[in-house]
Amino acid sequence: MNLNSLKPAENATKLSKRVGRGQGSGKGGTSTRGHKGAQSRSGYSRKIGFEGGQMPIYRIMPKRGFKNINRVEYNAINISTLQQLAENKGLTEITPETLQANGLAKKRDLIKILGKGELKAAVKVSAHAFSETAKNAINNAGGQVTVIGEKAEAPAAE
Repeated sequence: MNLNSLKPAENATKLSKRVGRGQGSGKGGTSTRGHKGAQSRSGYSRKIGFEGGQMPIYRIMPKRGFKNINRVEYNAINISTLQQLAENKGLTEITPETLQANGLAKKRDLIKILGKGELKAAVKVSAHAFSETAKNAINNAGGQVTVIGEKAEAPAAE
């Protein structure tokens, strides 16, 4: 077998439709495009979402709401989860890195601690945001709350 003797399998290839080659070919004249109208002309392209003259779905469906571009989305973690983590792993300090290592958050997630559940362990918790109930629960259990990314307040001038 040589490279020059290679050919595709039988019926594997099909000749393309040769249009506009005279009336005798059966595909001359309008070149299978029909008579007149936009689709018969070159450069025609149908609008995106065009449904053949039927009212398109994007015009039927009502507009609802809006997308707030300033929204800050937090990964919410309850203090019951922190309690489990402290018990199972024997932790005294919980940071976003600790939560990532235990599969509770991703690297770029902003973390907010919420107050659902009960916290008995005295843990030092660092996160981007806290609910009031979570702050109180952590402080009451003897823990400490640290907000990440918060600007330190300047001392008041006397």
